[in-house]
Amino acid sequence: MRLFVAVHFSEDVRTRLALIQDRLRLAQADVSWVKPANLHLTLKFLGETEPKRLERIHAALAEAAADARPFSARVTGVGTFGGRVPRVVWAGVTGGVEPLVTLARAVENGLAQIGFPKEKRGFTAHLTLGRVRSSRNVESLLAALRDEPPEDFGTLSVDRVALMQSQLNPAGSMYTELEWFYLRAT
Repeated sequence: MRLFVAVHFSEDVRTRLALIQDRLRLAQADVSWVKPANLHLTLKFLGETEPKRLERIHAALAEAAADARPFSARVTGVGTFGGRVPRVVWAGVTGGVEPLVTLARAVENGLAQIGFPKEKRGFTAHLTLGRVRSSRNVESLLAALRDEPPEDFGTLSVDRVALMQSQLNPAGSMYTELEWFYLRAT
């Protein structure tokens, strides 16, 4: 099973992000755009995982969620990771970043205790809009991103995290929610 831990958000935010994807598609760059229904904020990618590990994953995520309070964060602006030929086109997260980083750290630490390696890079709060496959028309894409006015895509109301399964197929990834873990700290 290919697993990851994510935060989901409202349909309104998804709709706004889909509109920016549509505008950026006009650059005709070689980008694999994430389907709007699949947009999410990844807290931790677990990768291929044996089903027998699910019970311990459940316990680690339940504990991380129970220690966190619900919070809100804003999704604002777009950019890229990866230099002259970027690898990823993203939407940023502003306001509420601190509790999001704290939640990601709790998830990371809980899963590290049961054998999942910690990330070498620090957590950067973002939503992946697309993955750049080649340098074709990348200059047009970068120009389109520079020309985009800073945009507020809405608020993430974070009250739970999800354990997700990702199945890769030629038409793109298919995501299945396996379980929710509600943030409960008072």
